[in-house]
Amino acid sequence: MSITSVEIASQPEVWARVVELATGAEPLAHDGESVAVIGCGTSWFIAQAYTRLREVQGKGVSDAFTATEFPIDREYDRVICLSRSGTTTEIIDIMKHLHGLGKPATLITAVAPGPATEYAAREVVLDFADEESVVQTRFATSALIYFRASLGEDLTQAIADAKTAVEVEIPQRWVDATQITFLGTGWTIGIANEAGLKLREASQSWTETYPAMEYRHGPISIAEPGRLTWAFGEVPVGLREQTEATGAEFVHSDLDPLADLIVAQRVAVARAEAKGLNPDTPRNLTRSVILDEH
Repeated sequence: MSITSVEIASQPEVWARVVELATGAEPLAHDGESVAVIGCGTSWFIAQAYTRLREVQGKGVSDAFTATEFPIDREYDRVICLSRSGTTTEIIDIMKHLHGLGKPATLITAVAPGPATEYAAREVVLDFADEESVVQTRFATSALIYFRASLGEDLTQAIADAKTAVEVEIPQRWVDATQITFLGTGWTIGIANEAGLKLREASQSWTETYPAMEYRHGPISIAEPGRLTWAFGEVPVGLREQTEATGAEFVHSDLDPLADLIVAQRVAVARAEAKGLNPDTPRNLTRSVILDEH
């Protein structure tokens, strides 16, 4: 069994530990404060999910940025940086800059202390969610569980759904599908983005991701028999029927969308193994992107 598979299977227990850690912890942000969350790759997509959840709950302006596109001169009450390793060059650069302005960010990481520690106002360390695999699975979902807990969500059902997700049978036709498109609405757009990235990283699969209502504005043209359209969260009226009319399979679950992401992670591993690939060490990737001095 791959390391990635083991880490995926551990998520229900890890999520429960995250909820315990978050219970009674200092809030990441107070209601009414403006918040920016910064991450790279998977962390950016987790930031997208959290910030949309926070805004919809009416807790304040909340924006997600990939590190190189963060508007450094824009004023926020709080900046939160998300980095599994805490060594990502672009994240450290931003934290160093904000520290110099007297506005240090909060860092959520799996490894501490690290090179970003001295620039952080606060660190939330999920070291028990760290991973050996290059591909992020449980750290990313655990970070989102922490974010959701910080918003006051009861995550009992999400954890129960995660236990289902690690056991549910993966149909062979999903492993053999020639193309997969992931869709989301609201906060699950970030989940869809992360699912697509996971399939590309681990199994070199052709995946695309869109807000669900945008799918009919062009992307549905690639739908055909042998391909999947996988939706997280609420499904717009008529979308299933229109997709199935193309011959593509429409995939949707009643599981918590984050638990459904676990199923997608497992599909990524299964597709990698079917191709003779090692999902733990995808080609051209490293655990952290550390740039030369610039």
